[in-house]
Amino acid sequence: MSDVDDFVAEIHPRLVAELRALHNGDPQPRLAMWSTKDPVTLFGAAMSGSGWPQVSRIFRSIASRWSDSTDQRVEILAAGVSGDLAYTVELEHTSVSVDGVPVDPYTLRVTQVYRREDGEWKVIHRHGDRLPIEQRQGLPGEASTQ
Repeated sequence: MSDVDDFVAEIHPRLVAELRALHNGDPQPRLAMWSTKDPVTLFGAAMSGSGWPQVSRIFRSIASRWSDSTDQRVEILAAGVSGDLAYTVELEHTSVSVDGVPVDPYTLRVTQVYRREDGEWKVIHRHGDRLPIEQRQGLPGEASTQ
C-alpha cells in the first residue's frame, strides 16, 4: 500500500465514527481527533474559529444542538500525504435533527488538513460548507431545485 492508501485506511473509519458521534450529541470523538497544539483553525459551515480553546468550544456547542442522526457517510474524493502533513477532500452526507426539529438531510463539502503527532494523524484545519444548490440535484435526500 502507498502512504496515501495507508492514511485513508486509517482516517476514513475515524471520520465516520467521530461524525456519527458528533451528530448524536457526543463531541468527544471529534475532540480526540483534533490537535490541541496551535495552530488549529476551523472555517465551518456555520461557525469559524482559531486556536484550540475556541475551536473545541464550537464543537461542544454544535454537538449540543444535534441529535437523532439517521445517516452518516463520508465520501473521500481526494487525499494526499507529504511527510507529516496530509489532507482529505470529502463530501459528508448527514441526516440529523438540529435543535429538535425533524431529521433533515444535508451534504457538506469538506477539506481537512492533518498533522502527524506522536504517530497519530490529528486534524489541524477544517473548511466545510454546504454544496451549492445546483450541485445538490441527484444526491440522496437533497431537494431538487425544480
